[in-house]
Amino acid sequence: MLRSRTRLFFLLLAASIVALVVATRLSPDFAYTMGESFFPERFHRYDRMIAEISGRHQVDPALVKAVIWRESRFRPYMEGSSGERGLMQVGESAAAEWAKAEKMATFVPTDLFDPKTNIEAGTWYLAQALRRWNDKDDPIPFALAEYNAGRRNVKRWIDDAKAREQERERRQPGSTDAQVSGGELADSIDFPGTRNYVAAIRRRMDYYKTRGKL
Repeated sequence: MLRSRTRLFFLLLAASIVALVVATRLSPDFAYTMGESFFPERFHRYDRMIAEISGRHQVDPALVKAVIWRESRFRPYMEGSSGERGLMQVGESAAAEWAKAEKMATFVPTDLFDPKTNIEAGTWYLAQALRRWNDKDDPIPFALAEYNAGRRNVKRWIDDAKAREQERERRQPGSTDAQVSGGELADSIDFPGTRNYVAAIRRRMDYYKTRGKL
């Protein structure tokens, strides 16, 4: 009897593993789905907080969670080489802007290790960047590039894209569009890390939206 139960247990275990592997193989992101399956608490711990804060700042929660995934892999005590802290790897200057805007008189940079504070500050900063580039066909690549590399570099990349457009107009009159698109910005980004950063977050955001959940 004991041997039969043991055999049944291992058969069920094997079937469960096979089912999990098949399900995750069908996923467009196998590695992420595996991690999410084995460590659901880590991958979903901040979902409710993200939804609440992003809603208040009118930012897509899928974008906020994608930034958190890319910046810290959901680790609240992550610290970057330039002093960025927490889930969204918020730098001290960005945090100072947020604290001033929100009249946070007692704020200190180490507060960024608190998940709620970090998501508040990071989402606020991301919302400012999205509004700043709201005249673009798709402000998300511009906002993400700014979040990663700063506003000055984004302006430089836009100028580079415009210069290419002007050269194209010179060669092919009537071909120039006054607006710089997200794709044209991507072609101008000369920091490989930033180019990969923008693309990775956009893919992760689309992944969340396709599933219909964070």
